[in-house]
Amino acid sequence: MGRCDPGLKLDRELRVGHEQTAEALGSGDVPVLGTPALLALAESACVEAIADDLPDGETSVGTWAEIEHLKATPIGRTVCAHATLIGHHGRRLEFKVSVEQDGEPVAKISHRRVLVDRARFLEKLAASAPA
Repeated sequence: MGRCDPGLKLDRELRVGHEQTAEALGSGDVPVLGTPALLALAESACVEAIADDLPDGETSVGTWAEIEHLKATPIGRTVCAHATLIGHHGRRLEFKVSVEQDGEPVAKISHRRVLVDRARFLEKLAASAPA
């Protein structure tokens, strides 16, 4: 398994378009950044934070998240997710992600990922697929 030392960080920005709104994602009926898009942004920042530390053939999968969505973000505004790896316990990785818009908090997210062998993961998935 890879190193993935606690303290790894990555920032990822997103300019909110209609496709990221609660209205478009079906998580609400208003044209603001939807919580599913917020989670996707946070997860992608976590994935990228550890990408250079993973050996070939290894990846991570998301297994749990807790989101506190604090502020609405309208279309055209940019948010930035700040992901930090805070713990590595065997194959389990623990992240904290803060999301901001113009320095103001938009969300606080705790996220867990598990390290897996990509080929074995896909083999198990294929074996469990309906015929």
